[in-house]
Amino acid sequence: MKSKIKALIHPIRMRIMQTLLDGKKMTAGEIAEKLEDIPQASLYRHINALLKEEILTVVSENKIRGTVEKVFSKSATLESSMAKELDEASREDHFNYFFSFLMGLLGEYEEYLQEENIDFEKDGVSFRQCTVYLSDEEFMELMMGIGEKLFAAMKKEPGENRRLRTIANIVIPSKKYNEKG
Repeated sequence: MKSKIKALIHPIRMRIMQTLLDGKKMTAGEIAEKLEDIPQASLYRHINALLKEEILTVVSENKIRGTVEKVFSKSATLESSMAKELDEASREDHFNYFFSFLMGLLGEYEEYLQEENIDFEKDGVSFRQCTVYLSDEEFMELMMGIGEKLFAAMKKEPGENRRLRTIANIVIPSKKYNEKG
């Protein structure tokens, strides 16, 4: 069985999909301009993997000097097929998705630590955990607020004073205290 989630959970593939937010349609060249830190061969390999899993779709083709330039967009059925896949996934599948996600983050952190000059404070490096007591409504309000802020930040283009940063969000509910309060 194909797994769109397993295909999408790779950090580079997530970034490719992020460039196509808001229904954007882009060529591989336009995606490459946005993700200039990713080698072209890697970018094309990941675009092809997303096409193979029907996460990306070709929405049009432009003929340019004897070649065909493809224009990509997020698949129209992506959300519904991923929701179905998540619903049908076993606990082991969910664990493996989470593990793959964490391994991607560890890889990015290890890459950062290999840089010549690092300054944790200046670079804004952090990882933290907090516990909160919230009703379902309060929790959804919090997540919507965070989501709005992150979505606005994801739309920002590379610029002179902007540095590429990865922000990961993990929510793990606890059954331990559900009966209280």
